[in-house]
Amino acid sequence: MFEVYQVLYRKYRPQVFSDVVGQEHITTTLAHEIESGKLSHAYLFTGSRGTGKTTCAKILAKAVNCLHPHGGNPCGECEICRGIDSGAILDVVEIDAASNNGVDNIRDIRDESSFAPVNCKFRVYIIDEVHMLSIGAFNALLKTLEEPPAHVKFILATTEVHKLPVTILSRCQRFDFKRVSPEAMISRMQFIAGAEGFTLDDDAAVLIARLADGGMRDALSTLDQCIGQSSHVTAELVTKVAGMTGRGHLFALSDAVASGDAAKAMELLDSLYAASCDMERLCAELTLHFRNLMIVKTVKAADSVLICTAQELNDYRAQSGRFTLEAILACIDALQTAGANIKKGVNRRIELEMTLLRMASPAVSDDLQALRRRIAALEGALRAGAAFPAQTEPQPASVQPQQTAPAEPHEPVPSAAEPAPEPSADPAPQPESRPQPEPQPSAPADPAPQEDRYFELWPQVLSVLAELNKPLWGVLMNSSAVLRGDFVLLQSDNPSLPMFIRSGNHARDIREAVQRVTGQKMRLGIFSQPKPAQPAPETSAPSPLEAILQAAKDGGVKVNES
Repeated sequence: MFEVYQVLYRKYRPQVFSDVVGQEHITTTLAHEIESGKLSHAYLFTGSRGTGKTTCAKILAKAVNCLHPHGGNPCGECEICRGIDSGAILDVVEIDAASNNGVDNIRDIRDESSFAPVNCKFRVYIIDEVHMLSIGAFNALLKTLEEPPAHVKFILATTEVHKLPVTILSRCQRFDFKRVSPEAMISRMQFIAGAEGFTLDDDAAVLIARLADGGMRDALSTLDQCIGQSSHVTAELVTKVAGMTGRGHLFALSDAVASGDAAKAMELLDSLYAASCDMERLCAELTLHFRNLMIVKTVKAADSVLICTAQELNDYRAQSGRFTLEAILACIDALQTAGANIKKGVNRRIELEMTLLRMASPAVSDDLQALRRRIAALEGALRAGAAFPAQTEPQPASVQPQQTAPAEPHEPVPSAAEPAPEPSADPAPQPESRPQPEPQPSAPADPAPQEDRYFELWPQVLSVLAELNKPLWGVLMNSSAVLRGDFVLLQSDNPSLPMFIRSGNHARDIREAVQRVTGQKMRLGIFSQPKPAQPAPETSAPSPLEAILQAAKDGGVKVNES
């Protein structure tokens, strides 16, 4: 007679609390309660799938009835433990609420609970997926949970605790199961590999742990599939078994997006579609891929957050340099919107194609995210030292001092370390105030040695200042700036700006923010808009009365003008 193969997650299901992986905060408490005899009449185990809820419920049911417990754990050798494992003892009842969710099913439990157990000390009811019970079934269970017989214990397990009535929650001792950490899953899989005699590569174990998403049962199921094909489990084998096309297509698609090559992105998507790649899953994988780029871009120790191999981490770091954080966030937002639209039943391929086009060519989209991406791309090009054609459009009047009178704006006044040169003591020449018979238009002023240009990246500088120096950002919040050579001249209606910049390290912070945005070291100054030349007080010959009054004043004669 041939031996029936038992899958790994059943064969290596923990038999004592100490074997449960990643739930020490729960197993320690349960073992102490059993050892001290301070047991609750109802327990509620909640958490995501494959985290050990049902396993802990069965261990707890054996431990409370074990004839020879050790430190709160069942011995696994007495007749009670063996009978519960084999299903021969009927005092421990496991019920699937997904298929037994009616009022009659709960009434049967209520009627049975009034009888004393046959073989065990306690009659234990394990109700799995308890959130599937109907409202009537919950009401039927409520009274029994509130005042159960002394020989009855209830263990409720669910993945959706928010669906349980508050009246049920308040009558149970609740334990929240966490997702199993990748390290714990990898350690457990390596232990099983040694016990079973097959080889599990480290990068393959990491990939399985990432695919399992915190569920130990899912990890062992994937591992079971892999060893069905080969006794040497590699990352390539895991990729094949899991139905993944590898991660190269994700990097290729994101490279096309970073390069703005929409045609390449369409070609890659067409080849994936021809290979029967599911568009919804591809959209989810792309979203996760850009999330990983976001983590690498923002977290210093990204390897502690991401579940990936060392080579993949290097690839993520290299590719993240091609995106700004704003572009990554815009891509994630676009992919999430596409994922929601795909689930609504629209054409999956067309939806993903349009999304990739918007991601690769922000100019075709006029939404806010696309505009932010275009601004971020411009900032990145400026930081890299790219040259742009000079502005030929007329600049705003507030930033065109070269078109006014020949008075020069004040020279830079950054900080104590770089004092600003004082303005010239001689005022700018003013037109003569004496009346002219026929005033002639003044000749245009000579062009300044260096033309003033409006500093278009000043809003980005202010964004950096918001992180470096909040008080300074508040002072400069409504300001603008003008470029003159290697000077950045600040414009603001705040009269305290010059004094504020001279104090502390404010000037240094402004220069640092400018260097971050432009990639260039620039000097700092205050721009003072020169006042336009005052018109002559008399543009025509004075009237006779005005001439008499002026002559009287010049001669020292007091004249009562009223």
